Amino acid sequence: MVTGPEPPLDGPAGTPSPDAPAASPAGKGEYAELERQGAKAAVRGEASGSNPMCAPINQPDATGESLQRWSDRRDAWEHGYRSQQSSMAAPSPGVAHERGQDPALFGVTRVLTFQGSLGLSSASGFFFEREDRLFLVTSRHVLFDAPSRHTPDRIEIEIHTDPRDLTRLFTLSMLLHRDGVAVWHQARDSGGEIDVAVLEIDRNALPQNSVLQAFGPADLTVGFDLFEVGDRLAIPGFPLGFFDTVHHLPVVRQASIASCYGVRFQGQGFFLTDARMHRGSSGSPVLARMDADHGTGRPRWCLLGVHSSRMDMATRDKTQDESLGLNCAWYADILNTLTADGG
Repeated sequence: MVTGPEPPLDGPAGTPSPDAPAASPAGKGEYAELERQGAKAAVRGEASGSNPMCAPINQPDATGESLQRWSDRRDAWEHGYRSQQSSMAAPSPGVAHERGQDPALFGVTRVLTFQGSLGLSSASGFFFEREDRLFLVTSRHVLFDAPSRHTPDRIEIEIHTDPRDLTRLFTLSMLLHRDGVAVWHQARDSGGEIDVAVLEIDRNALPQNSVLQAFGPADLTVGFDLFEVGDRLAIPGFPLGFFDTVHHLPVVRQASIASCYGVRFQGQGFFLTDARMHRGSSGSPVLARMDADHGTGRPRWCLLGVHSSRMDMATRDKTQDESLGLNCAWYADILNTLTADGG
């Protein structure tokens, strides 16, 4: 499985569909770009009236173009906007949907690793649901890392059990091996090992009143061309094990896309983010905010990646140069493979 396109791909919004405005061969590229811009406006939650073709400077009186050509360009943008709104209409799946709960908070959990009774490390993870199966997603190196000889045999995660009293929690312990075989799923692609792992959670081990908001396939990006360098991101997690210790909620770092989204950075299945990150954030979801889900009033997020580690220069002079402040985020489409039947 190759995470992120090997060559750059055109997403759905970049290709006019059959009911899009007709265009000459010379104009198809322009109309496709207008559809793409309309789709991006929908993702950002902008109003349909933000169509740039309706601005006075772009109308026929100002440009001198024909009314037909102007209306075709206007309609291309609107078609991209409406198509993207339709694709975002389906609600994200979850385990217990409470109005007003944010999956960036209630879909993220602290991951504690152990060797027997000895605590080893603290990291981050999040829930991902596919059909009737529930998974924990984190970085693979949280579960096993040969260079540092990190070899835990179990993990613990916490799940809220009361939407009104966030101090009430359930701790779930999960073994990492069964009959000497690792129970998590990981993958590799043409660039090598992918630093993402998923563990399936036994629903029977969860209390019936579990309060969590799992991400799902509907939250994955529908096209790599909908996001670009500089776009704002949110990365919820537990940096250095820091969090709201009373309510057991993560903290959120703001970030931005720092490399060409949809292109594998240096041939690897990740892109770069620009954010101040720390140990303990490995396994955090990398999210882009979308418009609110009008059916539930809950915030909507697009799951772009899984935060893995900081990126730095091995040749950096630590006495003269600051850290780059860049991070690796593995493309989240790998979850389609890792959560498929048979893993």
